[in-house]
Amino acid sequence: MPQGLQEDWEELRKLLLEKSYREGKIILTSGKESDFYVDCRETTLHGRGAALTGRIFFERIKGSGAQAVGGPTLGADPMVTAIAMTAAAAGEELPAFIIRKESKGHGTGKLIEGIGNIPAGARVAIVEDAVTTGGSTYRSIEAARGAGFEVVKVVCLVDREEGGKENLAEKGITLESIFTRTSLLSGIPA
Repeated sequence: MPQGLQEDWEELRKLLLEKSYREGKIILTSGKESDFYVDCRETTLHGRGAALTGRIFFERIKGSGAQAVGGPTLGADPMVTAIAMTAAAAGEELPAFIIRKESKGHGTGKLIEGIGNIPAGARVAIVEDAVTTGGSTYRSIEAARGAGFEVVKVVCLVDREEGGKENLAEKGITLESIFTRTSLLSGIPA
């Protein structure tokens, strides 16, 4: 990891621990009970956290050939915006899109917001805030594929190390993570 990126990684790690990481009983989206929670939105909605997230993810995505970046609402919303803004500041176009849990029951009935900014058949990156079992990540990948996109990169902010990476691998999907629970707590990059 380049020096400047290493410093950003460490700063983002500290923000995640300060603002997002909590220990104690919690029921997750997957329905599983856990003894810790990482509410990444507390960090990605923070100005400095958003800037760091945008930079780190953009560096991870930019060599993949992705033409757009998206992920499941609500966790990925601030992330894809930060990544798209970072790309724009670097003189590159990487439009963002957001995938709903289900199509709207009114208006245009869209499942994916921002799709009008993306060329048909585009190569895309899917990002996620935290991955436990990989279920919401997989639904997002399938939604992007259903819209005619080719998913070329899948990256999460925190892999909770509870089977998501392995579940996605069984479906032929490689999940990359900026942090794992272990690296978040230890400070040693995965």
